[in-house]
Amino acid sequence: MSTSKKAKHTVDRLAGRVKENLGEATGNERLRNEGKVDQVKARIKMSGERLKDAVRGR
Repeated sequence: MSTSKKAKHTVDRLAGRVKENLGEATGNERLRNEGKVDQVKARIKMSGERLKDAVRGR
């Protein structure tokens, strides 16, 4: 996995965590759920990149 993609997925995951925490603090369910979704998306993308690396033998 390229370093830039890894960094982007990590930033996306952290942004999702911030959204989730902000939603928790303000009582905004939509924002909290959106943050959870963003975190899951980032984890799936990272897993896909790791799988590609494994198939390519890196």
